[in-house]
Formats: sequence, structure tokens, C-alpha cells
Amino acid sequence: MNIKTRNLILAIIFIFASAEIGFSFEKVGTTSFQFLKVMTSARSCGMGEAFSAVANHSDAVFFNPAALTRVRQFDLSVDYLDYFLDISHFGFSAAYSIRNIGTFGFQGLITSMDEIKVTTVDALDFVDGVYLGYTGETMTPASQVFGLSFARELTDKFSFGITAKYAREDLGVKSAGNLMFDAGLTYNTGFKTLMIAAVVRHFGPEVRFYDKVRLPRYDAATDSTYYQRYTGKSYPLPQTFNIGISTYLISSNESSFIRSENQSLLLAFDMAQPRDYDQQYNIGLEYGFNNILFLRAGYKMNYDEENFSFGFGLALHRYRIDYAFSDFGDYLDSLHRFSFGFSID
Repeated sequence: MNIKTRNLILAIIFIFASAEIGFSFEKVGTTSFQFLKVMTSARSCGMGEAFSAVANHSDAVFFNPAALTRVRQFDLSVDYLDYFLDISHFGFSAAYSIRNIGTFGFQGLITSMDEIKVTTVDALDFVDGVYLGYTGETMTPASQVFGLSFARELTDKFSFGITAKYAREDLGVKSAGNLMFDAGLTYNTGFKTLMIAAVVRHFGPEVRFYDKVRLPRYDAATDSTYYQRYTGKSYPLPQTFNIGISTYLISSNESSFIRSENQSLLLAFDMAQPRDYDQQYNIGLEYGFNNILFLRAGYKMNYDEENFSFGFGLALHRYRIDYAFSDFGDYLDSLHRFSFGFSID
């Protein structure tokens, strides 16, 4: 490892350490753009989102852009999530690796919901014996995220990746957009198959939903009245700092703890430090048979409602299909995720 590469690695580690310290002191109760915290990848969610050190396809753009270096040539992923209250999430990602340059990635996330009837106090009236306030108008809230990523191997053990993305949320009566960044790294320890990863997600300025009301202000010094635009309160993005580890307990790799030619067992663990909540922990398992059939299970700790999840996947030649089930306790419906992927090695 030359001096330039070593200094770059130390700088990256310093950035992550500083971010983690910042999160521990800047924790607040409310963050904006909550849809950014909803993951659509079926494989990752089947493993309880313990995925920072596991991702190896184009969907790494959502979890850790540094893991894009594991894409050999081209990869495409499409995800669908039927969320709560008639909300649907569509995710898609693509990655293309260029030899001696790096890997480029693209991501998109579209959230949509059914039309909502507009109600106001002025319109309150009895309609067919029911007290309603419909105005006859409708609104359709939605949100979108689009981003570009780049990842490169710094050494044979270190990889670094960065993502620039633009997110926009339309609440029907107000909307706001923001530019933000993700940055991650992966490290192959060389011990068995142990991988370590760190990633900062959703780093950027606060979000402000502008209110177009113009309020008068009187200036006593000039004995005149001027109008000042009221902009409303701003809220920070749901920034998250993750540290993840993964290892194969069973695989065909000679470095795994137990060697098997047709079976594998992957263990992963993520420690997450969100800006708006206490520290959270994710653990996941993935059992594979002949690199064709995969069974997954995961568990989340210190979440309000989420706890266990499970899923399965099929990999046939260049194609893969994944499904995940996530439990949300006694008061919320369970969630179902579906993913489809395609790779060219």
C-alpha cells in the first residue's frame, strides 16, 4: 500500500468517525423525508436489513455504494413493496463496471398513493346523514429519489463508494426537494471470509417546506411596512450511520469456517445510529443450496414495531427472484416485498 492510498483510507475513516460523533450529539425527535428509510430490496429485508457488508448487486446503491465494486460487469434490480395505507414503493437500480476505472451505479425510488379527497372546515356539512367536509377536490401525494453512484477499489482489500441523489416529496399542498449524499466503504479483513463495512446515508442540508404566505412587517426606523415571506420550519434529513460485518459460516470458499461444495450459510450484523432514534441492531442469516435456492431470516432490535422477517430467493443463470415477509407487530399489517434481478458477468 503506497502512502497516497494509505492517507486516503485514513481520511475516509476520519470522515466516518466524525459523522458517528456528530450523530450522537445532534439527535432530534423529528426528521423529514421519512420515505428514505423504507427499503424495497427483498433480499436485504429478508435478512432484517443487515446488509451493509453483504450487498453485492446493483441494489448496493441503497445500502452501501462501496459494495458496487462487487458487480463484475452489469447488474439490474427492480423492487416492489406494497406498503401501508395504499402506498406503493417502486425501486430500481443498475450498475456497470468499467475495468481500471470503477463501477457506476444508478438508483430510483418512486412512492405513490391513491388520491385523497380534500376536506376543509368551511366545507363541513351533512352528506347522506354523515358529517363531511369534502370540497370536491383531490390531491395525490408522492415522492421520488434519483441518484448516481461511483465506487472504486482503493486496494485489494478496501473499496470506497459515494452517491449523489436528489429527493423530492409532494405533500399535495406543499412540496420540497433536496440534494444529499451517501458514502461508504468495505474492508476485506483477510480473516476467513469476514467483511467489515461502514456507510453514512442521507447526508445533506435540512428540508424546508415553503409556505407562500406573505406577512407584513413594520419598520419603525423608516416608518414603513414591508412584506416578509414566511418559510416555515426546517427539519434535518434522516441521516444514518451504519457499521456492518458479515462472514460465511459455511461455503465452498476454503477460508470459510466449514467448507461445503453445495451449501452456504451467511451471517450478517448491522449496528445503525439513526439521527432520530436510539441505536438499532439488525441481524440476518442466508442459507444457500447449490447457489440456486436461498432461505433467509432476520431480526431487528430496538424498533417501534418491526421485529422478525424471512424470505427466499431463486437464482437461475443470470436471473434472480426474491421475496421477503416483514412482521410489524399486532397493530400494523405485515409487508411483502418482491425483487427481480439480472446480471452479466
